Amino acid sequence: MLKRRRAYLLAIVAAAVLIFPWGVIQPRALDDLRNFVFDTFQRLAPRAYDPEAPTRVVGVDEKSLSAYGQWPWPRARLAELLDRLRELGAASIAFDFIFAEADRAGASQLIEAIPDPRARAEVAKLVAKAPSGDQILAQALSKAPATLGVTLTDAVSAPLPAKSGLVTTGDDPAPFLAAFAGAVGPARKLAEAARGLGATNWLPDHDQIVRRVPLVTRAGDVLMPSLALEALRVAQGEPAIIIRSSNASGQTAFGKQTGVNAIKVGAFEIATGPNAEVRPRYSHSDAVRDISAKDVLEGRVARDEIEGRIIFVGALATGLGDVRATPLEPVVPGVDVHAQIVESIASGSLLARPDWAPGLEFVVAAFAFLLIMSLLFVAPPLVSAAAAPLAVAGLFAGAFYLFDRRGLLLDPSYPSLAIIGGYLFGAVTLWRSETSARRHVRQAFGKFVSPAVVDRLAEHPERLVLGGETRELTVLFSDLRNFSGISEGMSARELTQFMNEYLTPMTDAILEKEGTIDKYMGDAVLAFWNAPLDIDDHPRKAVQAALTMREALASLNKRRAAAAASSGNDAQPAAMGLGLNLGPCSVGNMGSIRRFDYSILGDTVNLASRLEGASKAFQTDIVASGAVHDAAPDFSWLDLGRVRVVGKSEPTRVFALAGDREMAVSDSYVRWRKSHDLMRQEYESGRFEAAAEGASALARSVPEPWPALYVVLEQRYRGLAREGSQDNWSSVWNLSSK
Repeated sequence: MLKRRRAYLLAIVAAAVLIFPWGVIQPRALDDLRNFVFDTFQRLAPRAYDPEAPTRVVGVDEKSLSAYGQWPWPRARLAELLDRLRELGAASIAFDFIFAEADRAGASQLIEAIPDPRARAEVAKLVAKAPSGDQILAQALSKAPATLGVTLTDAVSAPLPAKSGLVTTGDDPAPFLAAFAGAVGPARKLAEAARGLGATNWLPDHDQIVRRVPLVTRAGDVLMPSLALEALRVAQGEPAIIIRSSNASGQTAFGKQTGVNAIKVGAFEIATGPNAEVRPRYSHSDAVRDISAKDVLEGRVARDEIEGRIIFVGALATGLGDVRATPLEPVVPGVDVHAQIVESIASGSLLARPDWAPGLEFVVAAFAFLLIMSLLFVAPPLVSAAAAPLAVAGLFAGAFYLFDRRGLLLDPSYPSLAIIGGYLFGAVTLWRSETSARRHVRQAFGKFVSPAVVDRLAEHPERLVLGGETRELTVLFSDLRNFSGISEGMSARELTQFMNEYLTPMTDAILEKEGTIDKYMGDAVLAFWNAPLDIDDHPRKAVQAALTMREALASLNKRRAAAAASSGNDAQPAAMGLGLNLGPCSVGNMGSIRRFDYSILGDTVNLASRLEGASKAFQTDIVASGAVHDAAPDFSWLDLGRVRVVGKSEPTRVFALAGDREMAVSDSYVRWRKSHDLMRQEYESGRFEAAAEGASALARSVPEPWPALYVVLEQRYRGLAREGSQDNWSSVWNLSSK
């Protein structure tokens, strides 16, 4: 019973170690799962569209294009559309278009298209005194409560004329806002005539679905309201928008800067996320919301459809390409999304994910995990088996209730994962505990002491006692890559023959350099040097053994390829990963009085295994720690920098073994290492593009199989270059797999 409790306690700890860091780290996979749940909630309970909503969309649709020609229309026609909407009593008119260039459909452009110079001159005289399309539109804008669209870009540009006062209270919100270098706005005369300018940009998630919408962004040092927010301001005749950040009056954050809390525009105080973003609760597309521009121009729209409303003018024709994806629909006109933002604000239907939500979800996950694990241990299997899915169903039902009735986004998926993961860990542990009691007598460890150790222990029988000692050892851990792919299709006899052909030269290479084989683990080999007796210069001998193992594997691949070719088949080449480490280990006879093995334990051994795993990340075969490199510096090493392997909090210097001491003094290697070290200097200095170029050049110049290493490094450097240098950037590579 005590053994069963200990095993179960270990299962609880193991499950907690695997599950709870997700709640702290918040990886992208968890965010994707959470978005899927929240999107499903919206699909189950979308916001019902209210025909009395304060918005309408006047769209350039297929009917309008058929009547008035392809887009862009002459500015005079847009001025006519604007005048019609103003005359119908629109409270605010927002254009989801960027009028950055001069009117391309105006009279002057049409005159330039006349081929006959004399006719062109005569027509030019006739229209010389007529106002341009931009002048006509600017005049219409000056009379209407109009807002024009602005696109923020990463290109530096001149600032746009300010239309609304953006007043900030509390901490500076700028560091928390989505930032751009500049903006592309309407022509200056149009911008000066309009009452508002608003950003049309979207910041969709990586799956291109628009879930969070920033109400305020930043172009350089200039704060820019969104098109929807600016249209709302103009509709109320407000001169300013107030941004309330942390540590403002009534917004205490205990001295910490936590970003934006709320935005006030006229009668509306809008709670936001720290980046000034809101989450609309979408409704399905509705024909009542959308009005054809043709109907407005031809006077076929009732006044009560326009009067007192915020009108968004944009592209509804699919061919114009302004489409977005929302949680409800994969394709909707972008201008409809602007309207839905205002509708959600006006109706109080914005969704909220409070800043305390992740903490609450973590607490719920921990409580549910402990509850299910306790129930699993004390209750009958059927009871615990029913409790887990019922708990998950309850979490989802509660989260959906809060979404539907309160507009709160609380994630039930992470606590559910804690329940499911805990249940699986606990159930498997209890099953193993029950079955192990029946078969522990028949268990065999299947471990053998290497012949070299047997010889030495024969001379020192006092070492055949339980326990051991701490010694500095060089540890080698090797593993065969893609063993499943190589062994696929082999019979049991062929597989045994292959393993013998592989392990025999690997073992010989280790024993010839006075190493000790600790154990074989399938296709993996664990070996060490400097025990039970002292071995002079043992790090150097371990490095030599690793090089011999590399050569032996190459010879094996040649033999297998030749044998396969003679029979008309193909042989998949074998590859290995190998880790070398140097440090203190506990070494001695491990086991019981009746059965024991001479073996090693300790962090040094674990790190050697992790270094073998690191070789996969670097796409090279032999990776050694800095301690091994420093003990045998005259070999051909390539500095790979510092990595933090799984299970280690401190980073480790690692090196790839390129060759032996003879290669180390060759001109080609010296040139190679200089280029490699220069690439590494660029990376350590945060010049990622230069480092990526260096890696790309090396990938094209170094011999096989080394280009793979530089392809990996180039990908990493270019990824860092895309992310941009961060204040807390570290050159340590955190490896996520063993």
